[in-house]
Amino acid sequence: MGVFSHKDTETSILPETTIIHNGTQPMPNQEAFCKLILYIEIPNSRVQVWDVVLLIPNLFFLIFLAVRFNRARLKLRATSSPIFMAFYGLVVMNVIISIVRCLVSMCVNATDIAGSYVDTILWVSVRFFLLSTEISVVIFGLAFGHLDSRSSIRHVLLATSFISLAFSSSQAALEVLSPDDNFKVANSDLTLFGHGGMLFWFISSVTFTTIYLCILILPWTRLRERLALPTKRSFYMYILILVLLNMVQSVGSGLLLYSVAEGLCVVDVTTCLYFTLFTPLVYHTFLSEFFGVSQPSIMFSYKAQVDDGVEDDIVSLPHQHSFSSLKTDSDYIYQGNNVYDSTQFDNRAMADNSFSLQSPDSIAGYSLDSQTIDLPTNCK
Repeated sequence: MGVFSHKDTETSILPETTIIHNGTQPMPNQEAFCKLILYIEIPNSRVQVWDVVLLIPNLFFLIFLAVRFNRARLKLRATSSPIFMAFYGLVVMNVIISIVRCLVSMCVNATDIAGSYVDTILWVSVRFFLLSTEISVVIFGLAFGHLDSRSSIRHVLLATSFISLAFSSSQAALEVLSPDDNFKVANSDLTLFGHGGMLFWFISSVTFTTIYLCILILPWTRLRERLALPTKRSFYMYILILVLLNMVQSVGSGLLLYSVAEGLCVVDVTTCLYFTLFTPLVYHTFLSEFFGVSQPSIMFSYKAQVDDGVEDDIVSLPHQHSFSSLKTDSDYIYQGNNVYDSTQFDNRAMADNSFSLQSPDSIAGYSLDSQTIDLPTNCK
């Protein structure tokens, strides 16, 4: 039988909860790495490794947007649909605010009170823009059949902004008034950004998981007959990714909530993925195909003439069949041939769309209720 000293016994039975909350004992290796990565600095500099990890992907994506800016500008000017402009604006704003947060965080001292507040405000600001985009995409997907004008799209963006503002304000208040002990650095005045605390993070992650899971199963419910649901596979793949991300994040925050050290490693991974890959995911899912089509966007939209008595800000959306039976610009975002269909367009369908570009004046006749109306001979 071995003989254990009092010191060895105390060390062997010391619970991890004491290590996490009190910060008076050395942390286990796994927790030390997952927590250390959040505040460790590059040697001979004040730049934190975590900021560099979040900065590099966003910086590369900003360069990608800059290289393709001229093409995107021409495409946006050629389309009559404001949805693309809204999406593109959100994407650009997200990546810029993310880069600004990283750069400012590299310049301020988070151990100071002012620096800590600045860091918190920047984190909350990034989360505000990302959440606004997240909610807007879902609302556009489920209700875009009723969004027939620029004003209605502005109303959606305004509503999502208020929802995101309420969420971000609550998160900021919890960070300032009740910082999570899991994100306090031992033997230092530094308190890391805790995303509102583990309870708030856990509840919000479970809520988002439930919402996205309900959206994911909508095509298999009776509501598909009452709602004009998106039919593109890419939209549901986007929802599935968010379901998995929030589900894993729920597990990680729940583990930390019950003082399980491994939960910190889980939320580190989900945080890195969300703050670096969410914006490129939105671009790839909803904008890349539109910007990648070589034909002018006028080929895929129909806008009524001024003398038709229709306001200029009315845009043709996928559930509003136009006279020319053309695909609208919004079809690139949400609509395919059937539920969970491929995101690529059928070549024959595109050929049919090209044929239907002929103006009504150039058509010798058209069929209406099985009655053919021929133009007078002198009009040909």
